[in-house]
Amino acid sequence: MKKVGIIRCQQTEDMCPGTTCFKVATGGKLAFADYGECEIVGFVTCGGCPGKRAVPRAKLLVERGAEVIAFASCVFKGTPIGFACPNAEMMKKCIQKKVGDAIVILDYTH
Repeated sequence: MKKVGIIRCQQTEDMCPGTTCFKVATGGKLAFADYGECEIVGFVTCGGCPGKRAVPRAKLLVERGAEVIAFASCVFKGTPIGFACPNAEMMKKCIQKKVGDAIVILDYTH
């Protein structure tokens, strides 16, 4: 069972409890279909714009056992507010550099 850490947009946390992210990860659906049922080891925010806190938080998730880091769909897709993060690609690039290529990074959850 893969261990997953999820990073969400801080600006959407008051509109979304993350229920669908949890459901698809633990059920091995959508973005997690290649991994089957997953265990969530952490669910954190990016820390707010421009997302610089996402980097140390991703490292912390890996230290806590995450083998996969998934951006919640609010980051790249803009769900539920319809506005994707303008800093998403830079966050992903910086996180990958920090945690290394052995950690898979997903652009969405659902």
